[in-house]
Amino acid sequence: MKKTPFYIFLLLSAWSWSQTTYLHCGQVFDSEKAKMLGPHTLVIEGEKITEVKKGFIETVEGTTVVDLKTKTVYPGFIDMHVHIEGEYSPDRYLKVFQNNPADTAFEAAEIANRTLMAGFTSVRDLGGSGVNISLRNAIDKGLTSGPRIFTAGKAIGTTGGHADPTNGFRADLQGDPGPKEGVVNSVEDARKAIRQRYKNGADWIKITATGGVLSVAKSGQNPQFTNEELAAITQTARDYGFQVAAHAHGDEGMYRAVANGVKTIEHGTLIEERTMKLMKEKEAYLVATISAGKFVAEQAKKPGAYPAIIVPKAIAIGAQIQRTFGKAYKFGVPIAFGTDAGVYPHGENAKEFIYMNEAGMPVAEALQSATYVNAKILEKEDQLGQIAPGFLADLVATDENALDNINTLTNVTFVMKNGVVYKSE
Repeated sequence: MKKTPFYIFLLLSAWSWSQTTYLHCGQVFDSEKAKMLGPHTLVIEGEKITEVKKGFIETVEGTTVVDLKTKTVYPGFIDMHVHIEGEYSPDRYLKVFQNNPADTAFEAAEIANRTLMAGFTSVRDLGGSGVNISLRNAIDKGLTSGPRIFTAGKAIGTTGGHADPTNGFRADLQGDPGPKEGVVNSVEDARKAIRQRYKNGADWIKITATGGVLSVAKSGQNPQFTNEELAAITQTARDYGFQVAAHAHGDEGMYRAVANGVKTIEHGTLIEERTMKLMKEKEAYLVATISAGKFVAEQAKKPGAYPAIIVPKAIAIGAQIQRTFGKAYKFGVPIAFGTDAGVYPHGENAKEFIYMNEAGMPVAEALQSATYVNAKILEKEDQLGQIAPGFLADLVATDENALDNINTLTNVTFVMKNGVVYKSE
């Protein structure tokens, strides 16, 4: 993928912020109503959309016109599940011992730019070392390019659970990580872990309600928190202004998480009808991450791709996620768009649209989930996810109408974030 040279980024930034910009758009996606509209002109002032007018309006002297008359324009896409600090490689488990935080930061900065170039102007980062918080701040300050990041910092698990950072270490290196490191074993630990994330500057809370596929541990689905611990997590999170996302594959851990007030269930592979019903009642969203499931299931067939303890989990669980998504969608479970990028290569996030469509979700609804719906979950529904006056000018374009050819979403040719053009082909 071609990268935008930094000097061009600076020039584009200065151009975009110095004057009124008119975008003549061939088609525009109305994310609130999940339908495509005909030709429109978008007027951009600074970082916001100020007007949306039908047709190609005449411009006045001193304004800039961007010709997107042959393009289809959408609100910037939002991915609700990424891991921005790294991505899959056969030596990823070794890198834990090799990389300094600075190494991770430089890799994350490249990944952030790649994600933005793919049309994802906002992401929710659901777990890393804490570099993700610093990267969010650097992007917000304009020090580097990347999507707007809402991050959970370091995810929270239990001893030996999916988010225990020392799983698979030899005994003398395991230590006894606690709430600061995201490992809890009591109600008191749970409260302290939330407060620590508040202190660290996180935006969300991520917990691992069940075992996971890629952790170096036996089970990928057993429940890993008690109801009392989950209640302490969600109550303390509310007190500190957080929403909670829960990684979950097995149904029991998933059910407990939803019953105790988590907002999103990540993966949801073995979900049962009782949990789907509860999610509808409580307006909890499923973030299926089909892309990651497909990727790990395929990689697991390759010798040496993962440690031996992971292979059977990847084969058993990964391959089921798309079927689970289809079942949940038909049942009426609220759906959010998320990919788990990092488990598979970043920049390929838009493949999730294709997989969601294959499982039965219409393209327009998939697009709506990655824009209007995700903005609502992030509590940014008055700023993100729509092409409307007063909203931030986060816009992406494709050569074709995605309702006619969904594959066009994997080749975004125009990206604007906060009124700044980062990509224009």
